[in-house]
Amino acid sequence: MSRAFVNEDNAADQANTPIERHVSDQPNLVTAEGLAQMQARVSELKRQHSDETARGEQADKQRIAELERDLRYFNQRLNTARVIAPATSTQEVQIGSWVTFADEHGVEQRVQLVGEDQADTRNGLINWGSPLGRALLKAQLGDEVLWVRPAGNVQVEIIKIEPA
Repeated sequence: MSRAFVNEDNAADQANTPIERHVSDQPNLVTAEGLAQMQARVSELKRQHSDETARGEQADKQRIAELERDLRYFNQRLNTARVIAPATSTQEVQIGSWVTFADEHGVEQRVQLVGEDQADTRNGLINWGSPLGRALLKAQLGDEVLWVRPAGNVQVEIIKIEPA
């Protein structure tokens, strides 16, 4: 067999292999809800994988590869998860806290600091390790903190802290 055919076969296999999901270097601190969501995600991925492989010859090999990649990622995340105690303070921002802050124009936002895999900015769930999360974490009620953003830094004031 020509070497060119071997390389083409390898190139085709690599093109069908999904890119691995990046695992961040930050500690995998999660809320109890975040852990439950990850466990449910792994169960759902296993179900989907089982359903797809049960199709035998008609199985979508690309879909199976994607499911296996996601299972590797979420299983690794479950194995490294450290569940933190629920936030209890109304004076200091903790992981799990709901925080209301205002920018220099008085525009208020309310967010909850959560683990990386639980983050959902559309619903106000912010990764504690993100620039906003790091600015807010451990801040006290009434503090002004600097939110370092690519679009420009913003000074925000902590106006309310609610336990989870």
